[in-house]
Amino acid sequence: MASLLTRRPPPGQISRVPHLPGLDGLRALAVVAVIIYHANASWLHGGFLGVEVFFVISGYLITLLLIAEHERSSRINLAQFWLRRARRLLPALFVMLAMLMIYLAVPFGYPEARGRTRGDIIGGLSYLSNWYQIWVGAGYTAREAFAPLRHLWSLAVEEQFYLIWPIVMVAILRRGRTHLPRVALWLVGVSVLITAVVALLYVPGDIDSACTIDSSRGYWTVAGRCVSVNDTLYLGTITRAGGLMLGAAFAMVWRPMALMRGPVKDKGTQLDVLALIGLVVLGGMMWVTHLADPALTMLTGSRFDALLFRGGLLITAVATVMVIAAVTHQRAVAGRLLGNPVLTWIGTRSYGMYLYHWPIYQAIRKSAGVPLTPAKFALAMLITLPLTEFSYRYIEMPIRQGRLSQWFRRETFRVSTRAKQQRRTQIVLALLAAAVVTVAGVSVAAAPNRCVGTIECSSQEGEAFGTTILAPGATDTSVAPTEAPETTLVGETSVPSTAAPTTLPPEVPYYALGESVMLGARPNLESAGIRTDAAESRGPDGALASARAFRAANVITRGAVMQIGTNGPVTPAQYEAILDEFSDLNLVVVLTVKAPKSWIAGNNEIIRSLPSTHPNVKVLDWDVRGAEIESELSRIDGGIHLNTANAKTFYTTLVLQALGLA
Repeated sequence: MASLLTRRPPPGQISRVPHLPGLDGLRALAVVAVIIYHANASWLHGGFLGVEVFFVISGYLITLLLIAEHERSSRINLAQFWLRRARRLLPALFVMLAMLMIYLAVPFGYPEARGRTRGDIIGGLSYLSNWYQIWVGAGYTAREAFAPLRHLWSLAVEEQFYLIWPIVMVAILRRGRTHLPRVALWLVGVSVLITAVVALLYVPGDIDSACTIDSSRGYWTVAGRCVSVNDTLYLGTITRAGGLMLGAAFAMVWRPMALMRGPVKDKGTQLDVLALIGLVVLGGMMWVTHLADPALTMLTGSRFDALLFRGGLLITAVATVMVIAAVTHQRAVAGRLLGNPVLTWIGTRSYGMYLYHWPIYQAIRKSAGVPLTPAKFALAMLITLPLTEFSYRYIEMPIRQGRLSQWFRRETFRVSTRAKQQRRTQIVLALLAAAVVTVAGVSVAAAPNRCVGTIECSSQEGEAFGTTILAPGATDTSVAPTEAPETTLVGETSVPSTAAPTTLPPEVPYYALGESVMLGARPNLESAGIRTDAAESRGPDGALASARAFRAANVITRGAVMQIGTNGPVTPAQYEAILDEFSDLNLVVVLTVKAPKSWIAGNNEIIRSLPSTHPNVKVLDWDVRGAEIESELSRIDGGIHLNTANAKTFYTTLVLQALGLA
């Protein structure tokens, strides 16, 4: 069979790539799965696997086209190939990015996000979105964020494949098409090897969303920057090339026109059974697979699905190949079923649907982690589908078919007054659109990089105050140092020494140690005279290290405040170790913690028992008191962080009352 599929056919039977409606139908199923998953992951946990289906189809079709071109002309015109890809992909991408920039620039859009989105736009234009997201930590498990271009990572992977793979195919085909079956086996081996490497590098269990002193597991350090291992495996070009390679391998031995000249021409029924099995496997994988679930032992972390990273992507790719085998065979029913008008319509417009749906979702919900309700999903589709159709009819197809250049040539010879007026109107509209996009682009380029989202902005506002942890002997510019002359004892009398004066550690009346909840109230606490040392994702180890550093450099004269335990379980011994740093103080206020997590009750039980063993500890029950302002706490994370100015004032007032200052 291999020789029949690879040898040059007789004249007049040169292999070409016909239109395959069944592949359009398979694309439709893939893009619908992705769209549903992006709207609300709970509706279809593994809908993101539709991207892997796209990868396999792309690997298959691109390789098929390159082989067919070589069979027709004994060469591959790389320049023409890349030009065709550019005409296919770039127009709709440019329109989507232009519309996004306008949305970011206008007052009724989301101008606060202009600076934050700038890097994503550059990544999208350069087709390096996947590597940009890896570097800045903006993968699918990233916390609260307005991320309108997060979906472009997969298009970046495909475009990088389109750039490199034709060059590889030129080298392969120079050896002759008779070697293609052997090359296909090698590519299958490459796909299996990629799966094995991903499985070995995958980090199971809970991975914190931030790389901190308490939690750096699951991160590589690259040029001094923390890079998530599992996000890299999911977004990386090489680690996601398995599906592309499997599709390419299949194209080398399974070409639609050649099939009908070989021994499989009458195997349509068997292939239909194979396709049914493949579709069942794809549906099952999309139903049971998760990309990542919330961590079980930490507040902001994720637990990536072991099934996905230990063979799930390969299973999905193999199932996709099983369906492709049937829908590309002329005598299989699968191609006609999946090639029905509805699925064909969706499949031919799947690129536009994928491009436009995610930014529209983000414009509606403002944050990537917020699931859409059915009503908002319906609204998103009412915008996405007409926009996709407009893009397909008036932007993508005219440019792909060269109708734009034909229009210019035709208009050159049209001399009627009406024709001239129409041309002037069209040119004016085009120039006006270009001017609007240019102004919006400049606005985005010049915008400051500001925070986006309540939690992030509150944290940044708190961090702006900056707690200075001083080394012994250093001077804190925020507290005037006390200088005392060195003394020498003469009998029982202290006599000033003539030696140089010694700088004593600065005195701080009150010191607060906490996590991101306290970080949101830092400006209020600092204004009330409480030195506040708070940080996101802080756990007991980081808190202990920070407390020790502060005590080594400062003298606390009156009291301390502590809130630790929101981000994960804390043992009694860890609380004891932190409190030992404050054993010399008369008053230490310890706040309970509040979050919809399993460890909160246990941590609070320990906190509430501390006064029985530490007479200087006073418990402030934030878990109870925070419920009084539930509506003013952040809803995106279940009511953990302080969402309004009133909430921050309320929190600060409770602390001041516990310290006896209000």
